[in-house]
Amino acid sequence: MKKEMSPLEELRDAIHRLHGVRSTHVQSVPVTEKFEGRVIWDGIVEVFELHGHPKATHAYAWSHDTDDPKQPKRSVAVLKIPPAVSPETAVRVAIMQELKNAEAAEA
Repeated sequence: MKKEMSPLEELRDAIHRLHGVRSTHVQSVPVTEKFEGRVIWDGIVEVFELHGHPKATHAYAWSHDTDDPKQPKRSVAVLKIPPAVSPETAVRVAIMQELKNAEAAEA
C-alpha cells in the first residue's frame, strides 16, 4: 500500500516535477492578498531552498482547491526570481499568470 504524502511532501514533489530540482522546506508564511479592499487570496506559502537550480535559490509553493473534479487540488511553485522575491509577490505573480491564462483561453 502506497503511503500518503504530507502537504509539504506534495509541494516538494511539485517543485521537483515543475523545476527539476530537489528542495528543502525552510519556513511557512501566512499571506493575505487584497485587491480593492477585498481578500482575493488567503493562505500559507511554503518557502523551499532549492538544490542545484541554475537561476533561483528558493521557491514559493502552495496548494489550492479547484473547480475541476478531475484535479480537485492544484499545486503552485514560483521560483524566487524578480518580480517574485517574497511570498507575497509570488502570490501576486501567480494570480496575474492565472488571469492571463484565463484571458488567453477566452480569446
